[in-house]
Amino acid sequence: MKTAWAAASAALILALLAGCGSSAERGEASLEGPEEAVALYKQSCISCHGTDLKGRMGPASDLHDVGARLSEPEITRQIEQGGASMPAFGERLTADEIRVLSGWLSGLGKSE
Repeated sequence: MKTAWAAASAALILALLAGCGSSAERGEASLEGPEEAVALYKQSCISCHGTDLKGRMGPASDLHDVGARLSEPEITRQIEQGGASMPAFGERLTADEIRVLSGWLSGLGKSE
């Protein structure tokens, strides 16, 4: 009986440890950019735009190359006013927070 208990305990521990690991090992992309911008993104944007910036709400929510499609003022306006299925964040985020996000996002997808 003790052997069965030990085997079951070992299996449980291994199963729990299998869930550990880095975000990259779990298939999550790490976001790169200014710390403040990434923190704001995680707080306000990640639920619709995803951990990999590719969007969870269809092609329009894909941000991985948004800077190649929209200028910084256009991104700012989109964040402030929303549009299509995106809600407005003009009253949820400060002007400085929107500036930080739009500055970072406008650099995504631009050729260097």
